[in-house]
Amino acid sequence: MKDSTAVEQNSEADASGLEGVCERVLVAAPRSIGGGVFVRRYLPAVARQMVGPFIFFDMIGPAALPPVGEMKVRPHPHINLATVTYLLAGEIIHRDSLGSYQAIRPGDINWMTAGRGIVHSERSPSGRTETTDLHGIQLWVALPAEHEEVEPEFDHYPRASLPVIEADGVTIRVLAGAAYGATSPVKTLSPLIYADIVLAGGASHRVTEEHRERALFLPEGPLEIEGERVEAPCLVILEPGAAVTIRAPQATRALLIGGEPLAGERHLWWNFVSTRPERIEAAKAEWREGRFPKVPGDEVEFIPLPEG
Repeated sequence: MKDSTAVEQNSEADASGLEGVCERVLVAAPRSIGGGVFVRRYLPAVARQMVGPFIFFDMIGPAALPPVGEMKVRPHPHINLATVTYLLAGEIIHRDSLGSYQAIRPGDINWMTAGRGIVHSERSPSGRTETTDLHGIQLWVALPAEHEEVEPEFDHYPRASLPVIEADGVTIRVLAGAAYGATSPVKTLSPLIYADIVLAGGASHRVTEEHRERALFLPEGPLEIEGERVEAPCLVILEPGAAVTIRAPQATRALLIGGEPLAGERHLWWNFVSTRPERIEAAKAEWREGRFPKVPGDEVEFIPLPEG
């Protein structure tokens, strides 16, 4: 969503009482991306670069955008990763250099595999006449080394195509990967889980232990984790293999991310991720020299390469 030249200087919330369950609790300060929209970045952090293959975690908003306000993320490039957009409220228009044009709305998944290189933009829909809410999550998924240079691809998965499990006041939508006996249709290149867990007030849920690395994100409202109250918004990194039960003192939700850690170190600079520092240097030169493809319908503006 925003550039990521530097690792985020997150702070940590008090995790006392969660020993053996929680590795750490990451909190992030909001920062403006213009148009009245703020983001909070939880990954990468000094304390933790990745959770499974997830290497970037931004919460967008929540924001109330007046008709004159606009989320405007101009065309910018990516390599060797996949971007994942999921909205809780509002609408964003996605365009990319493959010629994709897609409105994303709450409950949908936009999955864009950058592979050897892609350019995209994200903007508020034009022609709005009323104030609209905007709240969502953007993730980046690092690709396994053998898949870093795949052909770029964009896929949109409507809300109705994603599997849902309901029981005892808990509704789980499996957004990507597999868990709880359900498999999302979203095409991924490594084992992972991304799920939206919605809890009615007073409902409890045991978090799946199917994946080695896991984290729970609390976008709204408090949640009790093993009886300890945790305030939102925050990213709770769970201990591997820990049995974790969550309870909602009031209606709320938690987003679960996780998966198997990828082999090899990941280098991250601006919007580029790779196992190879020289690949990032090559991508810098390509963007600086205008050798990435244009975004049809959004060819004029672009985000310049940061200096340094």
